[in-house]
Amino acid sequence: MIPSLVLRSRSAWKGPFFVPFPNLQEALKNNTPIRTNARSCTILPNFVGLKFLVHNGKHHMPVTISEEMVGHKLGEFVPTRKRFSYRLTKNK
Repeated sequence: MIPSLVLRSRSAWKGPFFVPFPNLQEALKNNTPIRTNARSCTILPNFVGLKFLVHNGKHHMPVTISEEMVGHKLGEFVPTRKRFSYRLTKNK
């Protein structure tokens, strides 16, 4: 039997969680990326076309927001773990 995991969304009356970025208009004009550690910030429609530098725990990774990303979280597009692959031999 599969344990029942209930993923609950944020309640509708609160609205989406986002961090107010003070330099949003400046970033749109100059096409400069916005550095952020807020991986749980919801991507809003007015973020489309912006560049973010999202922290993955070690570095700030670049993310360009497209229309398909609206409604998702910033942290979904920046992996926090390295990719692992087995080697055929140890000598390589």
